[in-house]
Amino acid sequence: MAKILIVEDDQSIAAVIKDALQDAKYVVDMVHDGASARSYLLSVDYDLVLLDWQLPDAEGVDICTEFRAQGKLTPVLFLTGRGAVADRVTGLDAGADDYLTKPFDIRELLSRVRALLRRPAEASYKPLQARDLVLDPVQHLVKLGGKDVKLYPKEFSLLELFMRNPQRVFSGDELLNKVWPTDGEASIETVRTTMLRLRQKIDLDDELPFIKTIRGVGYRFEP
Repeated sequence: MAKILIVEDDQSIAAVIKDALQDAKYVVDMVHDGASARSYLLSVDYDLVLLDWQLPDAEGVDICTEFRAQGKLTPVLFLTGRGAVADRVTGLDAGADDYLTKPFDIRELLSRVRALLRRPAEASYKPLQARDLVLDPVQHLVKLGGKDVKLYPKEFSLLELFMRNPQRVFSGDELLNKVWPTDGEASIETVRTTMLRLRQKIDLDDELPFIKTIRGVGYRFEP
């Protein structure tokens, strides 16, 4: 599941957006100033950034311009009260992918989020399959051998990440970074525990497991 950064100085608006995104099963980080935004963008790989224009210590346009100058291609959606055509042009020219004027309907925001996350891969909302294991990211369902598998949200997010990246080795730190909020209390031990539960549910064949441990490195999904 996608990991999203909200950069919004109005904490009440930010809280509403965060709740809506989490209800939609996204992993969400939230900051309220430019310095924190720059720090998070340097240290964490996000799938989408929701960026306020006017922050207490910075202009969102400057942050976006710097982000693009670093070679980052992550989609950026501006959230701002500036609705003039000139402002839209400035924001898009700074490297933003979309622009939403406040106040906005949360349903429109979620629709734009889905659209931006679809852009890198149009197949991202199709069911994923490896052997007899099927994961449907839209209906949030997993089936193994035609039978439903009940996964907790983080287990589902881990499995989706693995199935979208078969044969890639993920370290525990990478999994922690991609699946859990950055400012949360999760640790490497949390990753290990969640991985253990996931493997107990899908790796029923000891001779041909879906997830293999690469000793001293991390985990790899075998389709």
